[in-house]
Amino acid sequence: MLLNIFNSGIFQRQFRRQLLVSLSATLITFCHGIALGWLSPMLPKLLLQESSPLPFHINVDEASWLGAVISIGGITGNFSFSYLMNRFGRKVSIYALAVPHTCIWFLFYFAESIEWLYVARVCAGLTGGGMFVVLPIFIGEIADNSIRGRLCSFFTLTMNTGILVGFIVSSHIAYHVIPCAVVGLPILYVLLATRYPEPPQQLIRWNREEDAQRSLRFYRCCDGPNVSKEEERAYQKEFDEMRVAILQQNKDSDDKGLSMGDFCNKQALKALATGLVLMVANIFTGTFAFINYMSNIFDAAQTKLDPNTNTIIIGAVQIVGTLASMYLVDRYGRKVLLIVSCFGSGIGTAAFGLYGFFVQELEADMSAYSAWLPVCLMSFIIFIANVGVISVTMVVLVEILPQRIRSVATSFCLGCLSFFAFSSVKTFPLMMVHLGLAATMWFCAAVSAICLFYVVVYVEETKGRSMYD
Repeated sequence: MLLNIFNSGIFQRQFRRQLLVSLSATLITFCHGIALGWLSPMLPKLLLQESSPLPFHINVDEASWLGAVISIGGITGNFSFSYLMNRFGRKVSIYALAVPHTCIWFLFYFAESIEWLYVARVCAGLTGGGMFVVLPIFIGEIADNSIRGRLCSFFTLTMNTGILVGFIVSSHIAYHVIPCAVVGLPILYVLLATRYPEPPQQLIRWNREEDAQRSLRFYRCCDGPNVSKEEERAYQKEFDEMRVAILQQNKDSDDKGLSMGDFCNKQALKALATGLVLMVANIFTGTFAFINYMSNIFDAAQTKLDPNTNTIIIGAVQIVGTLASMYLVDRYGRKVLLIVSCFGSGIGTAAFGLYGFFVQELEADMSAYSAWLPVCLMSFIIFIANVGVISVTMVVLVEILPQRIRSVATSFCLGCLSFFAFSSVKTFPLMMVHLGLAATMWFCAAVSAICLFYVVVYVEETKGRSMYD
């Protein structure tokens, strides 16, 4: 499968710069993934006074807040970066993402109390909330329709790779070494961002048509001396269609700004409903909380393997799932992957809940299975979630929202995502303590079943859809 990915269209010459720019822009998601992965193996250490690498330790309630406050920053990041992107353009927003992320590692390094860690996690939320607004729209604008799904999947791939790295370094490297090793990456990200232009769509909105032409030529590799007549015709056709569509949108916007009517028509309401259901699926099927509390889940499941080793295995499975999504998303469409993912997540979490019921409620002897069954079940859940509800959600969100309300509606949906994430991460450890592992997993399975029904009945296929519809 990996060979097929490398032989696919994204590596053709005309798409090369789109690929390289997407990888450069998603370096910040790799960095953010490290910050996310840092928490799961570090949390058990911080909970015990004798193992804490800091001059303090935390209790379970503080641990739940440490997991949850990232979503407070996420909500702020969603709306502040949406304003920044619309007011000053995509590139300024891309540069700005590096600021709160750099602060994370300084706060981790110099932490003297739990409040320092809270602020660091809020900064992580600012970065994450901004990323989810800025990068899918940026990549969607520079990408050719035929490869947009795969390029947008790099967003998830690089974040999952970062989470795996975070799991590994947090498990095996000294606490104060990690910030020193990682803090240079956002600086490299900013330097790479200076090498590519603002998307042509934004330049047309600013009435800078010559710059927009140069930008589109850059992203379509049509700026050299050896451009064929066929490539020139394709470039000119795309630019003319883009220019007409955006100028018409600007005219409509000047004639009448956004009004409630833009959000209350049938198309917009259905798109917003679909966006919100996808946000629910992304969070409440459980995978976001699982990533934050993976080591604690394996402790509760009484697995024989070291919980941090299991966590690292799961991090690797995430990457495999994302690669599968990249291979499938532009071949079989978005809806099929969402259906398979919701169905598989429901089956997987229901089975894990059944295992937890035998272990915790019936106190059955599961020693014959504890070495392999929990990690296999969790690997299946994480893999199948990354094939669909994790990787495809942001692609569908950008494609399904009408262009006129896309920016505002995306911020609204992602604000809801951050709120859902806060609720999930804050309540998950409390649910595990008070309700047990089985009931917590069965709740996630029920959410998967509801989302599966909605996707089957109401979600439209968006493969190949124009960004100007």
